[in-house]
Amino acid sequence: MSNTEISKQIAAAGKKIPADIVIINGKIIDIFNLDIIEADVAITEGMIVGIGDYKGKKTIDAMGRYISPSFIDSHVHIESSMVTPREFSKLLIPHGVTTAITDPHEIANVAGAKGIQFMLDDSEGLPLDVMVMLPSSVPATPFENAGAVLHAGDLKPFYQHPRVIGLAEVMDFPSVMDGSPDMLNKIMDAASIGAVIDGHGAGLDETGLDIYRTAGIMTDHESTSVKDALERVRRGMYVLIREGSVAKDLQALIGIVNERNARRFMFCTDDKHLDDLLADGSVDHNIRLAIQEGLDPLLAIQLASLNAAECYGLKGKGAIAPGYAADFLLLDDLETIDIYQVYKDGKLAAEQGECLSPLSGENTKADELTGSVHIHSLTSNDLKIPMTNHMANVIGIIPNSLVTNHLIESVDVEKHQFVPSIVKDQLKLAVIERHHQTGNIGLGIVKGFGLASGAIATTIAHDSHNLVAVGVNDEDMLQAVEELQKLQGGIAIVKNKQTIASISLPIGGLMTDQPFHQVNESLHAVECALREVGAPDTFNPLLTLSFLTLPVIPELKLTDKGLFNAKTGEHIAVQA
Repeated sequence: MSNTEISKQIAAAGKKIPADIVIINGKIIDIFNLDIIEADVAITEGMIVGIGDYKGKKTIDAMGRYISPSFIDSHVHIESSMVTPREFSKLLIPHGVTTAITDPHEIANVAGAKGIQFMLDDSEGLPLDVMVMLPSSVPATPFENAGAVLHAGDLKPFYQHPRVIGLAEVMDFPSVMDGSPDMLNKIMDAASIGAVIDGHGAGLDETGLDIYRTAGIMTDHESTSVKDALERVRRGMYVLIREGSVAKDLQALIGIVNERNARRFMFCTDDKHLDDLLADGSVDHNIRLAIQEGLDPLLAIQLASLNAAECYGLKGKGAIAPGYAADFLLLDDLETIDIYQVYKDGKLAAEQGECLSPLSGENTKADELTGSVHIHSLTSNDLKIPMTNHMANVIGIIPNSLVTNHLIESVDVEKHQFVPSIVKDQLKLAVIERHHQTGNIGLGIVKGFGLASGAIATTIAHDSHNLVAVGVNDEDMLQAVEELQKLQGGIAIVKNKQTIASISLPIGGLMTDQPFHQVNESLHAVECALREVGAPDTFNPLLTLSFLTLPVIPELKLTDKGLFNAKTGEHIAVQA
Protein backbone atom coordinates (compact mmCIF):
# COMPACT_ATOMS: atom_id res chain seq x y z
CA MET A 1 0.00 0.00 0.00
CA SER A 2 1.33 3.41 -0.95
CA ASN A 3 1.50 6.56 1.20
CA THR A 4 -1.12 8.10 -1.06
CA GLU A 5 -3.57 5.25 -0.44
CA ILE A 6 -3.14 5.22 3.33
CA SER A 7 -3.40 9.00 3.48
CA LYS A 8 -6.67 8.84 1.59
CA GLN A 9 -7.98 6.09 3.86
CA ILE A 10 -7.07 8.05 7.00
CA ALA A 11 -8.77 11.15 5.62
CA ALA A 12 -11.91 9.15 4.84
CA ALA A 13 -11.85 7.55 8.30
CA GLY A 14 -11.69 11.02 9.84
CA LYS A 15 -14.56 12.21 7.60
CA LYS A 16 -12.40 14.87 5.97
CA ILE A 17 -13.27 13.44 2.57
CA PRO A 18 -16.13 11.18 1.46
CA ALA A 19 -15.44 7.46 1.54
CA ASP A 20 -15.38 5.64 -1.78
CA ILE A 21 -18.29 3.43 -0.71
CA VAL A 22 -20.68 3.50 2.23
CA ILE A 23 -22.94 0.58 3.10
CA ILE A 24 -26.17 1.77 4.71
CA ASN A 25 -29.13 0.03 6.35
CA GLY A 26 -27.15 -3.06 7.25
CA LYS A 27 -26.78 -5.22 10.35
CA ILE A 28 -23.06 -5.57 11.01
CA ILE A 29 -21.80 -8.82 12.46
CA ASP A 30 -19.33 -7.78 15.14
CA ILE A 31 -17.15 -10.87 15.02
CA PHE A 32 -15.08 -9.79 18.03
CA ASN A 33 -17.95 -9.38 20.50
CA LEU A 34 -20.29 -11.84 18.78
CA ASP A 35 -22.88 -9.13 18.49
CA ILE A 36 -24.90 -7.36 15.82
CA ILE A 37 -24.86 -3.58 15.46
CA GLU A 38 -26.57 -1.17 13.09
CA ALA A 39 -24.28 1.44 11.53
CA ASP A 40 -22.79 2.54 8.24
CA VAL A 41 -19.66 0.84 6.92
CA ALA A 42 -17.22 3.13 5.10
CA ILE A 43 -14.81 1.72 2.50
CA THR A 44 -11.92 3.47 0.75
CA GLU A 45 -9.29 1.97 -1.57
CA GLY A 46 -10.63 -1.52 -0.87
CA MET A 47 -10.32 -1.23 2.91
CA ILE A 48 -12.90 -0.67 5.64
CA VAL A 49 -12.09 2.70 7.20
CA GLY A 50 -14.99 3.35 9.53
CA ILE A 51 -18.15 2.19 11.28
CA GLY A 52 -20.70 4.81 12.23
CA ASP A 53 -22.28 7.66 10.28
CA TYR A 54 -20.47 8.24 6.97
CA LYS A 55 -20.91 9.86 3.57
CA GLY A 56 -19.64 8.24 0.42
CA LYS A 57 -19.25 8.75 -3.30
CA LYS A 58 -21.20 5.54 -3.79
CA THR A 59 -23.85 4.01 -1.54
CA ILE A 60 -24.78 0.36 -1.16
CA ASP A 61 -28.17 -0.12 0.47
CA ALA A 62 -28.07 -3.39 2.40
CA MET A 63 -31.83 -3.15 2.90
CA GLY A 64 -31.69 -4.73 6.35
CA ARG A 65 -29.36 -7.55 5.40
CA TYR A 66 -26.52 -8.81 7.58
CA ILE A 67 -23.01 -7.59 6.74
CA SER A 68 -20.68 -10.50 7.41
CA PRO A 69 -16.97 -11.00 6.92
CA SER A 70 -16.37 -13.32 3.98
CA PHE A 71 -15.22 -16.86 4.61
CA ILE A 72 -11.82 -18.57 4.61
CA ASP A 73 -11.24 -22.23 3.81
CA SER A 74 -8.38 -23.03 6.17
CA HIS A 75 -7.18 -26.14 4.36
CA VAL A 76 -8.07 -27.28 0.84
CA HIS A 77 -6.44 -29.23 -1.95
CA ILE A 78 -7.61 -27.41 -5.08
CA GLU A 79 -6.60 -30.36 -7.22
CA SER A 80 -9.38 -32.45 -5.67
CA SER A 81 -11.92 -30.27 -7.46
CA MET A 82 -10.32 -31.52 -10.72
CA VAL A 83 -10.12 -27.97 -12.10
CA THR A 84 -7.35 -25.38 -12.10
CA PRO A 85 -7.16 -22.55 -9.56
CA ARG A 86 -8.72 -20.13 -12.08
CA GLU A 87 -11.81 -22.27 -12.46
CA PHE A 88 -11.82 -23.10 -8.76
CA SER A 89 -12.19 -19.41 -7.93
CA LYS A 90 -15.43 -19.30 -9.93
CA LEU A 91 -16.75 -22.11 -7.74
CA LEU A 92 -15.86 -20.61 -4.37
CA ILE A 93 -16.62 -16.92 -4.74
CA PRO A 94 -20.43 -17.36 -5.02
CA HIS A 95 -20.27 -19.34 -1.76
CA GLY A 96 -18.77 -16.43 0.12
CA VAL A 97 -15.22 -17.82 0.24
CA THR A 98 -12.76 -15.12 -0.76
CA THR A 99 -9.62 -16.73 0.69
CA ALA A 100 -8.46 -20.33 0.31
CA ILE A 101 -5.42 -21.72 2.12
CA THR A 102 -4.23 -24.47 -0.15
CA ASP A 103 -1.68 -27.24 -0.02
CA PRO A 104 -0.65 -28.23 -3.58
CA HIS A 105 0.88 -31.51 -2.47
CA GLU A 106 -1.27 -33.47 -4.93
CA ILE A 107 0.33 -31.95 -8.02
CA ALA A 108 3.67 -31.71 -6.21
CA ASN A 109 3.68 -35.48 -5.67
CA VAL A 110 3.33 -35.86 -9.42
CA ALA A 111 5.48 -33.01 -10.74
CA GLY A 112 7.49 -31.61 -7.83
CA ALA A 113 8.45 -27.92 -7.85
CA LYS A 114 6.97 -27.47 -11.33
CA GLY A 115 3.58 -28.40 -9.92
CA ILE A 116 3.84 -25.86 -7.10
CA GLN A 117 4.88 -23.15 -9.54
CA PHE A 118 1.93 -23.93 -11.80
CA MET A 119 -0.51 -23.53 -8.91
CA LEU A 120 1.06 -20.21 -7.94
CA ASP A 121 1.04 -18.91 -11.50
CA ASP A 122 -2.52 -19.98 -12.24
CA SER A 123 -3.83 -18.36 -9.05
CA GLU A 124 -2.50 -14.87 -9.86
CA GLY A 125 -4.97 -12.02 -10.29
CA LEU A 126 -8.06 -13.91 -9.13
CA PRO A 127 -11.01 -12.61 -7.10
CA LEU A 128 -10.06 -15.44 -4.73
CA ASP A 129 -6.96 -14.98 -2.56
CA VAL A 130 -5.12 -18.29 -2.87
CA MET A 131 -2.60 -18.58 -0.03
CA VAL A 132 -0.17 -21.48 -0.38
CA MET A 133 1.29 -23.82 2.22
CA LEU A 134 4.35 -25.64 0.87
CA PRO A 135 4.03 -29.44 0.67
CA SER A 136 6.07 -30.93 3.49
CA SER A 137 5.93 -34.58 2.51
CA VAL A 138 6.73 -35.34 -1.10
CA PRO A 139 6.62 -38.30 -1.12
CA ALA A 140 4.25 -38.66 1.82
CA THR A 141 6.03 -41.78 3.07
CA PRO A 142 8.86 -44.09 2.02
CA PHE A 143 6.31 -46.89 1.60
CA GLU A 144 5.32 -45.96 -1.96
CA ASN A 145 6.66 -44.41 -5.15
CA ALA A 146 5.63 -40.85 -6.02
CA GLY A 147 6.45 -38.80 -9.08
CA ALA A 148 8.82 -36.45 -7.27
CA VAL A 149 10.94 -35.85 -4.19
CA LEU A 150 11.06 -32.41 -2.56
CA HIS A 151 13.78 -31.65 -0.04
CA ALA A 152 14.01 -28.62 2.22
CA GLY A 153 16.29 -26.90 -0.26
CA ASP A 154 13.69 -27.32 -3.01
CA LEU A 155 11.01 -25.65 -0.89
CA LYS A 156 12.97 -22.80 0.66
CA PRO A 157 13.03 -20.47 -2.40
CA PHE A 158 9.21 -20.51 -2.54
CA TYR A 159 9.02 -18.62 0.78
CA GLN A 160 9.98 -15.51 -1.20
CA HIS A 161 6.57 -15.59 -2.87
CA PRO A 162 4.10 -13.22 -1.16
CA ARG A 163 1.31 -15.80 -1.13
CA VAL A 164 3.36 -18.62 0.39
CA ILE A 165 2.54 -18.53 4.09
CA GLY A 166 3.71 -21.76 5.68
CA LEU A 167 4.55 -25.46 5.66
CA ALA A 168 1.65 -27.76 4.80
CA GLU A 169 0.42 -30.82 6.65
CA VAL A 170 3.39 -32.71 8.04
CA MET A 171 2.16 -36.25 7.50
CA ASP A 172 5.49 -38.05 7.74
CA PHE A 173 5.32 -38.42 11.52
CA PRO A 174 8.16 -40.98 11.75
CA SER A 175 10.53 -38.42 10.22
CA VAL A 176 9.51 -35.88 12.85
CA MET A 177 9.80 -38.37 15.72
CA ASP A 178 13.18 -39.67 14.53
CA GLY A 179 14.55 -36.19 13.88
CA SER A 180 15.16 -36.70 10.16
CA PRO A 181 17.58 -33.90 9.13
CA ASP A 182 15.65 -32.99 5.99
CA MET A 183 12.30 -32.86 7.81
CA LEU A 184 13.80 -30.78 10.61
CA ASN A 185 15.25 -28.41 8.00
CA LYS A 186 11.79 -28.00 6.47
CA ILE A 187 10.29 -27.26 9.87
CA MET A 188 13.06 -24.85 10.87
CA ASP A 189 12.94 -22.99 7.55
CA ALA A 190 9.24 -22.31 8.15
CA ALA A 191 9.75 -21.45 11.83
CA SER A 192 12.59 -19.04 11.06
CA ILE A 193 10.20 -16.73 9.21
CA GLY A 194 7.33 -17.18 11.63
CA ALA A 195 5.29 -19.27 9.23
CA VAL A 196 2.55 -21.63 10.39
CA ILE A 197 3.24 -25.37 10.24
CA ASP A 198 0.24 -27.62 9.62
CA GLY A 199 -0.10 -31.09 11.09
CA HIS A 200 -1.60 -34.38 9.99
CA GLY A 201 -2.06 -36.28 13.21
CA ALA A 202 -4.25 -39.16 12.09
CA GLY A 203 -4.03 -41.95 14.66
CA LEU A 204 -1.51 -40.19 16.89
CA ASP A 205 -1.64 -40.85 20.63
CA GLU A 206 -0.96 -38.17 23.25
CA THR A 207 2.78 -38.72 23.08
CA GLY A 208 2.67 -38.33 19.33
CA LEU A 209 0.82 -35.04 19.72
CA ASP A 210 3.43 -33.91 22.25
CA ILE A 211 6.11 -34.60 19.66
CA TYR A 212 4.19 -32.62 17.05
CA ARG A 213 3.75 -29.61 19.27
CA THR A 214 7.36 -29.70 20.42
CA ALA A 215 8.35 -29.57 16.76
CA GLY A 216 6.25 -26.41 16.35
CA ILE A 217 3.29 -27.92 14.50
CA MET A 218 0.24 -25.77 15.20
CA THR A 219 -2.80 -27.22 13.43
CA ASP A 220 -4.49 -30.50 12.63
CA HIS A 221 -7.45 -31.41 10.43
CA GLU A 222 -7.46 -35.14 11.24
CA SER A 223 -9.57 -35.07 14.41
CA THR A 224 -12.45 -37.50 14.04
CA SER A 225 -13.74 -37.58 17.65
CA VAL A 226 -14.31 -35.23 20.55
CA LYS A 227 -11.41 -36.87 22.38
CA ASP A 228 -9.10 -36.19 19.41
CA ALA A 229 -10.11 -32.54 19.32
CA LEU A 230 -9.80 -32.04 23.10
CA GLU A 231 -6.28 -33.47 23.21
CA ARG A 232 -5.17 -31.14 20.43
CA VAL A 233 -6.72 -28.01 21.92
CA ARG A 234 -5.21 -28.81 25.32
CA ARG A 235 -1.82 -28.72 23.65
CA GLY A 236 -2.46 -25.34 22.10
CA MET A 237 -3.23 -26.61 18.62
CA TYR A 238 -5.87 -25.29 16.28
CA VAL A 239 -8.42 -27.88 15.18
CA LEU A 240 -9.63 -27.60 11.60
CA ILE A 241 -13.11 -29.11 11.46
CA ARG A 242 -13.32 -30.89 8.13
CA GLU A 243 -16.36 -31.53 5.97
CA GLY A 244 -15.29 -32.75 2.56
CA SER A 245 -16.57 -35.23 0.01
CA VAL A 246 -15.25 -38.30 1.84
CA ALA A 247 -14.18 -37.19 5.32
CA LYS A 248 -17.20 -35.73 7.09
CA ASP A 249 -16.14 -34.96 10.65
CA LEU A 250 -18.25 -31.93 11.55
CA GLN A 251 -21.17 -33.63 13.26
CA ALA A 252 -18.81 -35.67 15.43
CA LEU A 253 -16.80 -32.62 16.52
CA ILE A 254 -18.99 -29.52 16.55
CA GLY A 255 -20.54 -30.28 19.96
CA ILE A 256 -17.22 -29.57 21.65
CA VAL A 257 -17.11 -25.96 20.40
CA ASN A 258 -18.25 -23.31 22.87
CA GLU A 259 -17.51 -19.66 23.63
CA ARG A 260 -14.63 -20.66 25.93
CA ASN A 261 -12.63 -22.60 23.36
CA ALA A 262 -14.05 -21.50 20.01
CA ARG A 263 -11.00 -19.44 19.06
CA ARG A 264 -9.02 -22.68 18.59
CA PHE A 265 -11.37 -24.02 15.91
CA MET A 266 -11.96 -23.26 12.24
CA PHE A 267 -13.49 -24.90 9.19
CA CYS A 268 -11.95 -26.62 6.19
CA THR A 269 -13.03 -28.79 3.27
CA ASP A 270 -9.70 -30.57 2.62
CA ASP A 271 -10.81 -32.59 -0.42
CA LYS A 272 -14.08 -31.79 -2.14
CA HIS A 273 -15.25 -32.79 -5.59
CA LEU A 274 -16.50 -30.19 -8.01
CA ASP A 275 -20.05 -31.58 -8.08
CA ASP A 276 -20.26 -31.44 -4.28
CA LEU A 277 -19.00 -27.85 -4.30
CA LEU A 278 -21.73 -26.93 -6.76
CA ALA A 279 -24.45 -28.83 -4.92
CA ASP A 280 -23.61 -28.07 -1.27
CA GLY A 281 -21.07 -25.28 -1.25
CA SER A 282 -17.72 -24.87 0.46
CA VAL A 283 -17.13 -23.54 3.98
CA ASP A 284 -20.63 -22.02 3.86
CA HIS A 285 -21.88 -25.61 3.95
CA ASN A 286 -19.81 -26.25 7.10
CA ILE A 287 -21.38 -23.18 8.72
CA ARG A 288 -24.91 -24.30 7.88
CA LEU A 289 -24.29 -27.77 9.27
CA ALA A 290 -22.79 -26.30 12.44
CA ILE A 291 -25.84 -24.09 12.95
CA GLN A 292 -28.14 -27.06 12.35
CA GLU A 293 -26.20 -28.91 15.05
CA GLY A 294 -26.89 -26.09 17.51
CA LEU A 295 -23.88 -23.77 17.21
CA ASP A 296 -24.65 -20.07 17.47
CA PRO A 297 -24.57 -18.56 13.93
CA LEU A 298 -22.20 -15.75 14.96
CA LEU A 299 -19.81 -18.24 16.51
CA ALA A 300 -19.98 -20.38 13.37
CA ILE A 301 -19.11 -17.35 11.23
CA GLN A 302 -16.23 -16.52 13.57
CA LEU A 303 -14.77 -20.00 12.99
CA ALA A 304 -15.02 -19.41 9.24
CA SER A 305 -13.45 -15.97 9.20
CA LEU A 306 -11.48 -14.35 12.04
CA ASN A 307 -10.18 -17.59 13.55
CA ALA A 308 -8.62 -18.77 10.30
CA ALA A 309 -7.23 -15.32 9.51
CA GLU A 310 -5.53 -14.98 12.88
CA CYS A 311 -4.21 -18.54 12.92
CA TYR A 312 -2.51 -18.12 9.55
CA GLY A 313 -1.36 -14.54 10.05
CA LEU A 314 -3.64 -13.07 7.41
CA LYS A 315 -3.62 -9.56 8.81
CA GLY A 316 -6.52 -7.42 7.74
CA LYS A 317 -8.83 -10.33 6.97
CA GLY A 318 -11.75 -11.87 8.78
CA ALA A 319 -13.75 -8.98 10.26
CA ILE A 320 -15.97 -5.99 9.53
CA ALA A 321 -13.80 -3.34 11.19
CA PRO A 322 -11.51 -0.42 10.28
CA GLY A 323 -8.16 -1.58 8.94
CA TYR A 324 -9.63 -4.78 7.50
CA ALA A 325 -10.00 -5.61 3.82
CA ALA A 326 -13.45 -4.97 2.41
CA ASP A 327 -14.09 -8.67 1.84
CA PHE A 328 -17.66 -9.10 2.99
CA LEU A 329 -21.04 -10.67 2.34
CA LEU A 330 -24.59 -9.48 2.45
CA LEU A 331 -26.68 -12.25 4.00
CA ASP A 332 -30.44 -12.54 3.74
CA ASP A 333 -30.65 -14.92 6.67
CA LEU A 334 -28.30 -15.98 9.48
CA GLU A 335 -29.74 -19.43 10.09
CA THR A 336 -29.42 -20.62 6.49
CA ILE A 337 -26.45 -18.39 5.55
CA ASP A 338 -28.37 -17.29 2.48
CA ILE A 339 -25.80 -15.24 0.53
CA TYR A 340 -27.20 -12.35 -1.49
CA GLN A 341 -23.94 -10.71 -2.56
CA VAL A 342 -20.19 -11.26 -2.21
CA TYR A 343 -17.71 -8.37 -2.22
CA LYS A 344 -13.95 -8.64 -2.65
CA ASP A 345 -11.86 -5.54 -1.86
CA GLY A 346 -15.06 -3.52 -1.94
CA LYS A 347 -16.05 -4.71 -5.42
CA LEU A 348 -19.07 -6.86 -6.18
CA ALA A 349 -17.74 -10.34 -6.99
CA ALA A 350 -20.87 -12.51 -6.94
CA GLU A 351 -24.62 -12.11 -6.65
CA GLN A 352 -27.25 -14.73 -5.90
CA GLY A 353 -24.97 -17.62 -6.72
CA GLU A 354 -23.38 -16.19 -9.86
CA CYS A 355 -19.71 -15.20 -10.09
CA LEU A 356 -19.44 -11.70 -11.58
CA SER A 357 -15.71 -11.00 -11.36
CA PRO A 358 -14.01 -11.30 -14.76
CA LEU A 359 -10.75 -13.23 -14.86
CA SER A 360 -7.92 -11.41 -16.59
CA GLY A 361 -5.43 -13.15 -18.84
CA GLU A 362 -5.41 -16.68 -20.23
CA ASN A 363 -5.12 -20.11 -18.66
CA THR A 364 -1.62 -20.89 -17.46
CA LYS A 365 0.17 -23.27 -19.80
CA ALA A 366 0.51 -26.72 -18.27
CA ASP A 367 2.55 -28.45 -20.97
CA GLU A 368 5.21 -29.60 -18.51
CA LEU A 369 2.58 -31.30 -16.36
CA THR A 370 0.96 -33.45 -19.06
CA GLY A 371 1.92 -36.92 -20.24
CA SER A 372 2.36 -38.21 -16.70
CA VAL A 373 0.93 -41.74 -17.04
CA HIS A 374 3.66 -44.27 -17.86
CA ILE A 375 2.58 -47.90 -17.55
CA HIS A 376 3.81 -51.09 -19.21
CA SER A 377 1.20 -53.18 -21.01
CA LEU A 378 -0.55 -55.41 -18.49
CA THR A 379 -2.17 -58.83 -18.65
CA SER A 380 -4.38 -60.73 -16.25
CA ASN A 381 -1.25 -62.45 -14.91
CA ASP A 382 -0.17 -59.08 -13.47
CA LEU A 383 -3.34 -58.96 -11.36
CA LYS A 384 -3.19 -62.43 -9.82
CA ILE A 385 -3.28 -62.66 -6.01
CA PRO A 386 -1.86 -66.05 -4.99
CA MET A 387 -3.51 -67.79 -2.04
CA THR A 388 -2.68 -71.07 -0.29
CA ASN A 389 -5.73 -70.91 2.01
CA HIS A 390 -9.00 -69.00 2.22
CA MET A 391 -8.14 -66.44 4.92
CA ALA A 392 -7.10 -62.96 3.88
CA ASN A 393 -6.36 -59.48 5.19
CA VAL A 394 -9.10 -57.32 3.74
CA ILE A 395 -9.47 -53.53 3.58
CA GLY A 396 -12.86 -52.64 5.04
CA ILE A 397 -14.36 -49.37 3.82
CA ILE A 398 -15.99 -47.08 6.39
CA PRO A 399 -18.43 -44.88 4.43
CA ASN A 400 -17.65 -41.15 4.52
CA SER A 401 -14.35 -41.70 6.33
CA LEU A 402 -10.71 -41.83 5.32
CA VAL A 403 -10.11 -44.46 7.99
CA THR A 404 -10.52 -48.13 7.02
CA ASN A 405 -10.97 -51.32 9.00
CA HIS A 406 -8.51 -54.21 9.02
CA LEU A 407 -10.70 -57.24 8.38
CA ILE A 408 -9.63 -60.87 8.36
CA GLU A 409 -12.13 -62.83 6.28
CA SER A 410 -12.59 -66.03 4.36
CA VAL A 411 -12.39 -65.33 0.61
CA ASP A 412 -13.08 -67.36 -2.51
CA VAL A 413 -10.06 -69.13 -4.00
CA GLU A 414 -9.76 -71.00 -7.27
CA LYS A 415 -6.56 -72.60 -8.56
CA HIS A 416 -4.67 -71.01 -5.65
CA GLN A 417 -5.77 -67.50 -6.65
CA PHE A 418 -8.16 -65.01 -5.07
CA VAL A 419 -11.46 -64.68 -6.92
CA PRO A 420 -13.61 -61.58 -6.37
CA SER A 421 -17.08 -62.21 -4.96
CA ILE A 422 -20.08 -59.97 -5.53
CA VAL A 423 -22.03 -61.93 -2.92
CA LYS A 424 -19.39 -61.36 -0.23
CA ASP A 425 -18.63 -57.87 -1.58
CA GLN A 426 -14.94 -58.76 -1.77
CA LEU A 427 -13.37 -57.08 -4.78
CA LYS A 428 -9.86 -56.90 -6.22
CA LEU A 429 -7.89 -53.70 -5.70
CA ALA A 430 -4.75 -52.75 -7.65
CA VAL A 431 -2.32 -49.84 -7.32
CA ILE A 432 -0.10 -49.49 -10.39
CA GLU A 433 2.99 -47.26 -10.29
CA ARG A 434 2.63 -44.76 -13.11
CA HIS A 435 5.48 -42.25 -12.73
CA HIS A 436 8.76 -44.10 -13.40
CA GLN A 437 7.74 -47.37 -15.09
CA THR A 438 9.02 -49.41 -12.16
CA GLY A 439 6.50 -52.13 -12.95
CA ASN A 440 5.31 -52.09 -9.33
CA ILE A 441 1.77 -53.34 -8.82
CA GLY A 442 0.29 -53.55 -5.33
CA LEU A 443 -2.65 -55.94 -5.05
CA GLY A 444 -5.25 -56.32 -2.32
CA ILE A 445 -8.83 -57.16 -1.43
CA VAL A 446 -11.41 -54.53 -0.49
CA LYS A 447 -14.87 -54.84 1.05
CA GLY A 448 -17.60 -52.19 0.94
CA PHE A 449 -17.80 -50.94 -2.65
CA GLY A 450 -20.83 -53.07 -3.44
CA LEU A 451 -20.15 -53.26 -7.18
CA ALA A 452 -22.37 -55.67 -9.09
CA SER A 453 -20.23 -55.56 -12.22
CA GLY A 454 -17.38 -53.81 -13.97
CA ALA A 455 -14.45 -51.77 -12.69
CA ILE A 456 -13.50 -48.26 -11.60
CA ALA A 457 -10.06 -46.74 -12.10
CA THR A 458 -8.47 -43.34 -11.53
CA THR A 459 -5.10 -41.59 -11.40
CA ILE A 460 -6.33 -39.60 -8.41
CA ALA A 461 -4.79 -41.76 -5.68
CA HIS A 462 -3.65 -39.87 -2.60
CA ASP A 463 -0.95 -38.92 -2.07
CA SER A 464 1.49 -40.38 -4.59
CA HIS A 465 -1.20 -40.52 -7.28
CA ASN A 466 -0.38 -43.80 -8.86
CA LEU A 467 -3.17 -45.50 -10.80
CA VAL A 468 -5.72 -47.29 -8.62
CA ALA A 469 -8.39 -49.68 -9.88
CA VAL A 470 -11.09 -51.79 -8.26
CA GLY A 471 -13.22 -54.37 -10.00
CA VAL A 472 -15.19 -57.59 -10.01
CA ASN A 473 -12.99 -59.15 -12.72
CA ASP A 474 -9.56 -58.73 -14.25
CA GLU A 475 -10.75 -58.02 -17.79
CA ASP A 476 -12.72 -54.92 -16.83
CA MET A 477 -9.90 -53.69 -14.59
CA LEU A 478 -7.40 -54.04 -17.46
CA GLN A 479 -9.73 -52.12 -19.79
CA ALA A 480 -10.04 -49.32 -17.24
CA VAL A 481 -6.25 -49.12 -16.90
CA GLU A 482 -5.83 -49.02 -20.68
CA GLU A 483 -8.40 -46.22 -20.94
CA LEU A 484 -6.51 -44.08 -18.44
CA GLN A 485 -3.28 -44.67 -20.32
CA LYS A 486 -4.98 -43.31 -23.45
CA LEU A 487 -6.45 -40.32 -21.60
CA GLN A 488 -3.15 -39.68 -19.81
CA GLY A 489 -4.98 -39.52 -16.52
CA GLY A 490 -8.49 -39.19 -15.21
CA ILE A 491 -11.38 -41.46 -14.28
CA ALA A 492 -12.76 -44.48 -16.12
CA ILE A 493 -15.80 -46.69 -15.49
CA VAL A 494 -15.92 -50.00 -17.35
CA LYS A 495 -18.60 -52.66 -17.78
CA ASN A 496 -18.34 -55.78 -19.91
CA LYS A 497 -14.94 -54.68 -21.23
CA GLN A 498 -16.40 -51.40 -22.51
CA THR A 499 -15.69 -47.92 -21.14
CA ILE A 500 -19.11 -46.52 -20.29
CA ALA A 501 -17.93 -43.17 -18.84
CA SER A 502 -14.67 -41.32 -18.39
CA ILE A 503 -13.14 -37.96 -17.53
CA SER A 504 -9.84 -36.78 -18.99
CA LEU A 505 -7.54 -35.10 -16.45
CA PRO A 506 -4.32 -34.47 -18.43
CA ILE A 507 -2.73 -32.00 -15.99
CA GLY A 508 -0.75 -34.38 -13.82
CA GLY A 509 -3.56 -36.92 -14.05
CA LEU A 510 -5.40 -34.71 -11.54
CA MET A 511 -6.85 -31.65 -13.26
CA THR A 512 -8.24 -30.32 -16.51
CA ASP A 513 -8.27 -26.78 -17.88
CA GLN A 514 -11.86 -27.25 -19.07
CA PRO A 515 -14.60 -24.95 -17.67
CA PHE A 516 -16.11 -26.27 -14.45
CA HIS A 517 -19.60 -26.66 -15.94
CA GLN A 518 -18.22 -29.04 -18.59
CA VAL A 519 -16.42 -31.03 -15.92
CA ASN A 520 -19.63 -31.18 -13.93
CA GLU A 521 -21.47 -32.63 -16.92
CA SER A 522 -18.78 -35.30 -17.24
CA LEU A 523 -19.04 -36.05 -13.53
CA HIS A 524 -22.79 -36.49 -13.91
CA ALA A 525 -22.17 -39.06 -16.66
CA VAL A 526 -19.69 -40.83 -14.38
CA GLU A 527 -22.24 -40.85 -11.56
CA CYS A 528 -24.77 -42.52 -13.85
CA ALA A 529 -22.14 -45.08 -14.86
CA LEU A 530 -21.34 -45.78 -11.20
CA ARG A 531 -24.98 -46.58 -10.56
CA GLU A 532 -24.91 -48.86 -13.62
CA VAL A 533 -22.10 -50.96 -12.14
CA GLY A 534 -23.84 -51.02 -8.77
CA ALA A 535 -21.83 -48.50 -6.76
CA PRO A 536 -23.77 -47.23 -3.71
CA ASP A 537 -24.97 -43.64 -3.46
CA THR A 538 -24.51 -43.38 0.33
CA PHE A 539 -20.87 -42.29 -0.06
CA ASN A 540 -18.60 -41.03 -2.84
CA PRO A 541 -17.03 -44.17 -4.35
CA LEU A 542 -14.53 -42.23 -6.48
CA LEU A 543 -13.03 -40.29 -3.59
CA THR A 544 -13.21 -43.35 -1.36
CA LEU A 545 -11.19 -45.26 -3.94
CA SER A 546 -8.67 -42.43 -4.22
CA PHE A 547 -7.96 -42.52 -0.47
CA LEU A 548 -7.47 -46.28 -0.21
CA THR A 549 -3.88 -45.62 -1.29
CA LEU A 550 -3.02 -43.21 1.55
CA PRO A 551 -0.71 -45.06 3.96
CA VAL A 552 -0.67 -42.31 6.60
CA ILE A 553 -4.31 -42.97 7.50
CA PRO A 554 -5.23 -46.05 9.56
CA GLU A 555 -5.83 -48.90 9.28
CA LEU A 556 -5.19 -50.87 6.08
CA LYS A 557 -4.23 -49.23 2.78
CA LEU A 558 -2.68 -50.30 -0.51
CA THR A 559 0.38 -48.76 -2.20
CA ASP A 560 2.28 -49.75 -5.31
CA LYS A 561 4.55 -51.75 -2.99
CA GLY A 562 1.69 -53.79 -1.51
CA LEU A 563 -0.80 -53.99 1.34
CA PHE A 564 0.15 -51.61 4.16
CA ASN A 565 -0.74 -51.64 7.84
CA ALA A 566 -0.69 -47.99 8.94
CA LYS A 567 -0.73 -48.90 12.63
CA THR A 568 2.39 -51.02 12.51
CA GLY A 569 4.03 -49.05 9.71
CA GLU A 570 4.82 -52.05 7.55
CA HIS A 571 3.66 -53.92 4.49
CA ILE A 572 1.85 -57.18 5.11
CA ALA A 573 0.78 -60.13 2.99
CA VAL A 574 -2.71 -60.36 1.57
CA GLN A 575 -3.01 -63.87 2.88
CA ALA A 576 -3.73 -63.92 6.60
